[in-house]
Amino acid sequence: MSMEMDRLAIASVGAVVGVVIWLGWSALNWVWLRPRRLERRLREQGLSGTSYKLLFGDMKDSSDMTERAKSGKISFTWLGPNPRVNIMDPELVKEILSKNFHFRKLRSNPLAKLLANGLASYEDEQWTRHRKLINPAFHIEKLKHMLPAFDTSCSEMISAWENMVSTQGFCELDVWPFLQALSSDVISRTAFGSNYEEGRRIFQLQTEQAEHTIKALNSIYIPGWRFMPTKRNNRMKEIEKEVKASLRAMIDKRLKAMKAGEASNEDLLGKMLESNLREVQDSGKDGKKAAGMMMSIDEVIEECKLFYFAGQETTSVLLVWTMVLLSKHPHWQQLAREEVLQVFGNSKPNFDGLNRLKIVTMILNEVLRLYPPAVVMIRVIHEETKLGRLCLPAGTILSIPIILLHHDGKVWGDDAKEFNPERFSEGLSKATKNGVVSFFPFGWGPRICIGQNFAMLEAKMAVAMILQRFSFELSPSYTHAPYTVITLQPQYGAHLILHKI
Repeated sequence: MSMEMDRLAIASVGAVVGVVIWLGWSALNWVWLRPRRLERRLREQGLSGTSYKLLFGDMKDSSDMTERAKSGKISFTWLGPNPRVNIMDPELVKEILSKNFHFRKLRSNPLAKLLANGLASYEDEQWTRHRKLINPAFHIEKLKHMLPAFDTSCSEMISAWENMVSTQGFCELDVWPFLQALSSDVISRTAFGSNYEEGRRIFQLQTEQAEHTIKALNSIYIPGWRFMPTKRNNRMKEIEKEVKASLRAMIDKRLKAMKAGEASNEDLLGKMLESNLREVQDSGKDGKKAAGMMMSIDEVIEECKLFYFAGQETTSVLLVWTMVLLSKHPHWQQLAREEVLQVFGNSKPNFDGLNRLKIVTMILNEVLRLYPPAVVMIRVIHEETKLGRLCLPAGTILSIPIILLHHDGKVWGDDAKEFNPERFSEGLSKATKNGVVSFFPFGWGPRICIGQNFAMLEAKMAVAMILQRFSFELSPSYTHAPYTVITLQPQYGAHLILHKI
């Protein structure tokens, strides 16, 4: 009996030792051996880059990473133990963005999923299924029905500004929080049929979640760290729980109304649920097929979180930089105002008229070029992949610095860093000096932002209505400080002086 117990003890100790050795080898391979192999493979192909530093890579030396990307050459830096290859060739960018089944979204930190985990982060069959179900909600004919909601939201903001300038005819204010509230209100009305007040708490929570997400993404993620009860982890999980509960209540209320025949399907949530229901009906009595084609309630919640965050962020930053740049360039502000008054006079903007605003469209494109909402796109490959002349090893991260591509003098000309909407006068294809399209504010290829037309239509409506009623200039207290919190935002707000027309 004693000998048997001794053998079991020895076997147990041997198993533990084996596990410890395996874990140690895996850790050593992850933090040192594999990165060094990848670095050697990249250098053998003529790429220059920083030497790998144990575990943290170049995460604390972003200035070096930026300078290497600015050089325009294909080079690499390190994101933790993974090499990050900077791609500045527009043709290679297009190849990466068009082959979305080879070049994948990076999921380096599971905590980022707590912000939003909808269409923008899905892959393969799940992405195809969600794109099919959500596409109808963003069809251009559907967007026409959203103009009244755009108008109502814009009118409320403009009325508030008019009250502020009524006594003296002008006032100084920070327009940034107003534009955030405007785009939030638009999303609430067009996505969920509610007003901004009803969705205010969700927006506040998602804004806080974005700040926590940025901090999480800027630190190396150690597997299993998300389960540690740190202050940030606990708070991110609390936010997710509250946001999910609010959205679930909203969806349950809508489903109940739909079953009773009382719900409108004109908003994005209604169209998404209607599209979901149509898939069930088309599948007939095949319950398994229906389950495979439709979205679960949890998936609908994730898409709602994405609507709330991405829809609000993209348009608000586009509008704030548009007002800042038109304040700096009053000539273009006046040209845009003359066009708006010629098309609409003092009447409410309509869909056909908004599509005829050539100068306003040129201005918005130039703003998106200089201040793209997302300054970088990241992709990753999971198997050895050819890209141009390169053969990239599995695990390589590809960094597409959109803002540097948009400011590249070799593509856009010597005035690449200057505000010149005239470059878009003949459309996107002729905007660059060499005919190479290098404009990716909403991405490109199959995964181009599904809400692009929505954002541009909302922005045109807001700009047109603002120009009808106000002229504006920079306040002496304005400080130009773009910084990234998921999107490119004005760190100290946008203090302008508004004049009533």
